Amino acid sequence: MTQTDLSAVRRPLGLANGLANAHYIDPALFEEERRAVLFDNWAGLAVGADVPDIGDAKPVTFLGMPLLLVRDRAGAVRVFQNVCRHRGMILVDAPRKIEGAIRCPYHSWCYSTDGKLVSTPHVGGPGQNTVDGIDRALLGLIEVRSHIWRDVVWINVSGTALPFEQANADLIARWAEFDKPLHHGGADSRFELAVNCNWKLAVENYCESYHLPWVHPGLNSYSRLEDHYHIEHSGRFSGQGTLVYRQLASEDGNVFPDFDGLSAKWETAAEYVTAYPNVLLGVHRDHAFAIILVPESPERTVEHIHLYYAREKTDPELRARNTSQWKAVFEEDIFVVVGMQRGRHAVGFDGGRFSPAMDGPTHMFHDWVAAQLERHRALPLAAE
Repeated sequence: MTQTDLSAVRRPLGLANGLANAHYIDPALFEEERRAVLFDNWAGLAVGADVPDIGDAKPVTFLGMPLLLVRDRAGAVRVFQNVCRHRGMILVDAPRKIEGAIRCPYHSWCYSTDGKLVSTPHVGGPGQNTVDGIDRALLGLIEVRSHIWRDVVWINVSGTALPFEQANADLIARWAEFDKPLHHGGADSRFELAVNCNWKLAVENYCESYHLPWVHPGLNSYSRLEDHYHIEHSGRFSGQGTLVYRQLASEDGNVFPDFDGLSAKWETAAEYVTAYPNVLLGVHRDHAFAIILVPESPERTVEHIHLYYAREKTDPELRARNTSQWKAVFEEDIFVVVGMQRGRHAVGFDGGRFSPAMDGPTHMFHDWVAAQLERHRALPLAAE
């Protein structure tokens, strides 16, 4: 694989170029970023609400890897590689309730919801369910390191990242006031958008408010460009906030209940950040959302959007309006990220430049990606 030159990306904001075209269209670089950026860090996979009850299981494919999301008998969400330890057969091919054990459909090896291998029928011959060399204690499901924060199921596939609370300590502290129970709005508070773009372009667009007047004229009519501020924390997260958040209200003036104990700042403020690498988060006084970007190829991404509230029960009509409103906003961004993706096939494009005043959060993400790649590329040299 021909390695790209990252030096121009690492320059200071006013002098830097963006990542080269190949980082958006080249399968070899997509594979390199898969390992260096997504597997080596805490990436978003799903949400706890995907498996709300004990025994719920949902198969998820993440960057080609078959995974299984399970809520075990103790109520904890676990992530396993979705393959039997016998012959590598896929265990669960559709969301379902695990009533007894996770049973392989091939030879009926069975696993508990905490991943232990509990049954190996006829493994030693007809009627012989044990045999020397097959140690059940050593052949449980392969668990993927995971953590739950803001209901997002974060995974570190390589197992090499710092503990989640340490890696994301600054963002956790920034939003400490929102460390309250989150209630998923249910079926009417989730949707997906399949977009023909590289996943990084969705991050880049989300990080900045520069595009609001032209791409989101309705939103900009009350939350103007000048009402926004940058959020920049090098090496961890970036995004933007608004000082003029306006609650959605029904015709008779009802609004969603607020999260308890918020400071006065949040009466009109809201914040939108990317927790690197692939989770877009938003917080408001009365609701929150999480967008998990799942890359499917260099030029295709699926966005999984989930909305949350401060109370378990909320007005269904108001909730549906809120989902519809956010879906309309996010759909307005599609032509932009698709247009930038098409532009990455222009052989003369050099990655572009950044406005020193407006593009700081976006450049910060580029710089972080470049740093992950530099670290990863240095590993073989360090081992010599």
